[in-house]
Amino acid sequence: MSKLVIVESPSKAKTLKNYLGSGYNVIASKGHIRDLPESRLSVDIKHDFAPKYVIVKGKENLVKELKDAVKNSDMVYLATDPDREGEAISWHLASILGLDLNEMNRVTFNEITKTGVKNGMAKPRKVDMDLVNAQQARRILDRLVGYKLSPFVSQKIRRGLSAGRVQSVAMRMIVDREEEICAFVPEEYWTIEGKFAGSNKRIIHASFYGDETGKIKLVNEEQTDAILARLENAVYSVNSLKKGTRKKTPSPPFITSTLQQEASKRLGFRAERTMKIAQELYEGVEIEGMGSVGLITYMRTDSLRISEEARSEADAFVRRTYGDKYMPDKPRYFKSRSNAQDGHEAIRPSSVELTPEKVKSSLTADQFKLYSLIWRRFLASLMSQCIQNTAKLEIKAVGETEKQGGYCIFTASGYSVKFDGYTVLYDNNDDDEKSKLPEGIADGDILKKRDLTKNQHFTQPPARYSEETLIKALEENGVGRPSTYASIISTIVKREYIERKSKQLVPTELGIAITKLLREKFPAIVNIKFTANMETGLDKVGDGEEDYVTLLHSFYDDFAETLAKVKDEMKDVKIQLQEDQTDIPCEKCGRMMVVKVGRYGKFLACPGYPECKNAKPYVVETSGICPKCAGKVISKKSKKGRTFYGCENWPECDFMTWDVPTAEKCPQCGKTLFKARGGTISCLDEKCGYKTKAKKSK
Repeated sequence: MSKLVIVESPSKAKTLKNYLGSGYNVIASKGHIRDLPESRLSVDIKHDFAPKYVIVKGKENLVKELKDAVKNSDMVYLATDPDREGEAISWHLASILGLDLNEMNRVTFNEITKTGVKNGMAKPRKVDMDLVNAQQARRILDRLVGYKLSPFVSQKIRRGLSAGRVQSVAMRMIVDREEEICAFVPEEYWTIEGKFAGSNKRIIHASFYGDETGKIKLVNEEQTDAILARLENAVYSVNSLKKGTRKKTPSPPFITSTLQQEASKRLGFRAERTMKIAQELYEGVEIEGMGSVGLITYMRTDSLRISEEARSEADAFVRRTYGDKYMPDKPRYFKSRSNAQDGHEAIRPSSVELTPEKVKSSLTADQFKLYSLIWRRFLASLMSQCIQNTAKLEIKAVGETEKQGGYCIFTASGYSVKFDGYTVLYDNNDDDEKSKLPEGIADGDILKKRDLTKNQHFTQPPARYSEETLIKALEENGVGRPSTYASIISTIVKREYIERKSKQLVPTELGIAITKLLREKFPAIVNIKFTANMETGLDKVGDGEEDYVTLLHSFYDDFAETLAKVKDEMKDVKIQLQEDQTDIPCEKCGRMMVVKVGRYGKFLACPGYPECKNAKPYVVETSGICPKCAGKVISKKSKKGRTFYGCENWPECDFMTWDVPTAEKCPQCGKTLFKARGGTISCLDEKCGYKTKAKKSK
């Protein structure tokens, strides 16, 4: 007989075996083992939304294996991830395997290390049904919206569409921003930039501020030229020079949302990619000489709390590596958001002694980049402030034509680093040479004008969302939870409601049409405050303060009434999309064919149906030519929604690539060049083999 430990992933199972040793059998459930089936609603609305779960397709043999393992074990521990989803998986496992829900058999690990596993195994508890019910409530809410609203949206716009509870709010935010941009009216303004030199001949950059009457906003060229006329042959002097110091405090350690934002900003990682890599680092990586090691704490968290043990280890590392002056006089504590669940520590390395350099050879390139980011951010958060010397300069300009007492003012500010502090490891500042004032100037010094430049500007509309800024906005508005942000974004991209253009998220006509329909007919579904309040309600269910059935009724009863009313109002309405129209003529009747969506994706059909039933495959052509047979290269989608490229003559020609075809031709053989994700441009003709690096845009 042995002790059975059930976890979610095989890699986590491997790491746990490393620490638990003999006497323990560790098996992975490979995620959810029971769920609502995809083919039907499976929620009994009339009986308090009772869910009807089934074994996940393809896991029947795994269930049998688990049941056999339970029979041969004297104790079973449920060690799924330490969050609502993990709690629900443990509950499903207990229900399927016939385990007593009152038994103290649920264990959690904030970090997969020897200490973390030991501490977790020493504190078994019952499955937390409040957390389970919070997960069930979210699952049922999303199922009700998806299965009730999606068919209506599909009927009114295009077959195969979906409308999700939280994804629709994210879409609304993107569409609202696009409408702001379209409605924006730019306003003209001008600036005057000056270059001046002191006695030491170092250049000082300063900007026109105003005159003796105060600040002046330059709104046109005539006004700007009038100021420049005043400055003709002016005498420039240092009117005031104020020096001081400022202290920069490090950013807190990562939580889920800030990790996704920073990985997007610094590493160019999408949220989905970040969470996948973070999961690998948490569950365990094979480290040379150590076996499988969990390198970071649990990556789904909204708390800035860290353990005193981790703080003590990090403090000792900093003092030993950088010296006592790099530690603050008092330990620094960061306060979590008021609505934080605070279930786990902030994201940190499981041991700061495992520096990025020590484990680099055992990690993939992506794992190393993310681990290094987490390690440096955590350590820096505990270190001394950065101290900067600051200077604010005011330059007075008195022209020959100035009246008594008249003058113009230019201003500049800058800094120099007095003590680097935490920035020795992690710096958020983008240095600008113009912000560094030269030394050796004082009040009253005469300056020599080197140049005055006038520049025309126009106010800019708000920027489109990027993954980074959308995640930040979702968190600030309380929409969804950080652990769901990656799937929200990937879903609306996969369904072609938004497109990625560079790093911007741009709504498609389809996404705009769906959002407008929901905004007009189902305002509560896409209401940011309403959705945030629902998240608060789910938190209360998880804390045992609210009944989940009551929460479901508070949402669904109004929703069902609204849906019935809107269906009646729009029974004869069909929304036409311009993007569904093409310039491809029907071979049979001459009408321009339209894009339709069927069970197997998009296809072209004649709008004259049923008189004309002509239809053919929908093909997205590229500028590329197949290197094997000279056919056209077309864009295709994989089952997971990833774009790849293949020959139009498939299956006769089997050419396929993930690389993007370019308009450039190979200088050696004249065939199409393809660009890989890493930036390499190459000719895919095996006989040629030409390769080069893409030129960086300035």
